Amino acid sequence: MLDQAKMLWKANQVRKELKNTEIEAKSNDGSVSAVVNGEMRLISIDLNPEKLNPDNKKNLEKAIQNTISEALSKAQAVAAEKTKDVMKDLNINIPGM
Repeated sequence: MLDQAKMLWKANQVRKELKNTEIEAKSNDGSVSAVVNGEMRLISIDLNPEKLNPDNKKNLEKAIQNTISEALSKAQAVAAEKTKDVMKDLNINIPGM
């Protein structure tokens, strides 16, 4: 019972840590910056005002999409790393983790 309570406490601590972990990604041209947390939630997005141009709309949309995707991929990697110990304690073996 104590082991189970300890594992639940540990899992809850990891969840809190992920919620408070911020991961940033920037587009190659510096037009977009996105921040997500370890729970894969978008925290903020910043657009460089110098890159806001109606003629550049498609490029900016693609940069936003790519930057958010990159931030989410980084967040997934962080979450996998932080949950590895908890999964091991629970004897859960997921390939790639």
